[in-house]
Amino acid sequence: MIMAVRLPMSMTQFLDWEARQEIKHEFDGEAAAAMTGARVAHVAIQGNLLAALLARLRGTPCRPYGSDLQLRAQGRVRYPDAMVVRSPLAPDDGFCANPTVVFEIISPSSARTDRIAKVREYWEIPSILHYVILEQGLVSALHCVRAAGKWQTTLLGPDDRLVFPEIGVSLALAELYDGLDFTDPSAG
Repeated sequence: MIMAVRLPMSMTQFLDWEARQEIKHEFDGEAAAAMTGARVAHVAIQGNLLAALLARLRGTPCRPYGSDLQLRAQGRVRYPDAMVVRSPLAPDDGFCANPTVVFEIISPSSARTDRIAKVREYWEIPSILHYVILEQGLVSALHCVRAAGKWQTTLLGPDDRLVFPEIGVSLALAELYDGLDFTDPSAG
């Protein structure tokens, strides 16, 4: 979840400033935006996603990372909810510049950024072959795949699978929503 805090600055100024902050901030190339707390549904989806990726990628050179690792590229800093990197990162690295798969779990406050700004930003990073936008309030995802010089998008539902041939992973979308009941108004 993102809450805008407009502080115009350069990337260098941002990195220096953010290192002194108690909470994480994303940087869109011009200003910082504070990362706020998440809802139960968001945390559950992220946990299920990371567990599924870790289990399937164990023993391969690929590694999944959660939202504590920065994605730095094109003069921007983002904290994707999850990303998969095919090349090793040093244990003391605090950022990645070349993920292959990026996931965002959208909320009402982040939907515009995740669906518009980040679609454009992630396209500019050649290593990103898949960008997946996971809904928080229902079992649904938008899967963007880099192909033929553009994003090819597919809307997925409860019975569909996310397939990532480059990393040898296939995930049932429903698996990522395990433990969440969207028919119960008190859920999420």
